[in-house]
Amino acid sequence: MYRNILLPVDGSDLSQKAVNECIALVKGSGAKVAVVHVVSHFHLHQQSWAPTKAIHEKIEKEHDDEARVAARQMVDKLAQRFKSEGIECESLVVVGDQPYEEIINLTASRNCDLIVMASHGHMGFNAVLLGSETVKVLTHSKIPVLVVR
Repeated sequence: MYRNILLPVDGSDLSQKAVNECIALVKGSGAKVAVVHVVSHFHLHQQSWAPTKAIHEKIEKEHDDEARVAARQMVDKLAQRFKSEGIECESLVVVGDQPYEEIINLTASRNCDLIVMASHGHMGFNAVLLGSETVKVLTHSKIPVLVVR
C-alpha cells in the first residue's frame, strides 16, 4: 500500500476532514505522513506615490515571518495528533508563491506515493475564479491524489 503520504493543510474545517481521513487510511499500516502548510508570500503593489520599497519589504517580511510561526504551530499540533495515534509524522512549512507547485515539488523530493488533501480550503470565491490549489495539484501530480470533501 502507500508508504509516504503528503498531507497539505490550510487550517480550514475541510482540511481537518482530510486529516481525519488520512489518519483512518494509514493507522496501523506503517505508512509515514508529512503534514505541510504552504505559506504564500505577501506582496504589496508598489506605487510611485507610495512609501519606499524598504517599507514594503519590511511589511512583507513581517507578514511572512508571522505566517510561518502560525503555520508551524498548526502543523506541529497536527503532527502530535498523528504521533498520538501511533503514526510516524513530520511537520513541514514551506514558503512559495504557488502552493500547488510547492506541494508537487515536495512529493518528488520526499518520494511520496500519495497526496491526501481537501477539495478546497480558505480560497472562497477566488477558487472559483482562479481554480483551487487542489485542482492544480490534480492537474500536475504524477502520483495518486485522494481528495476529501
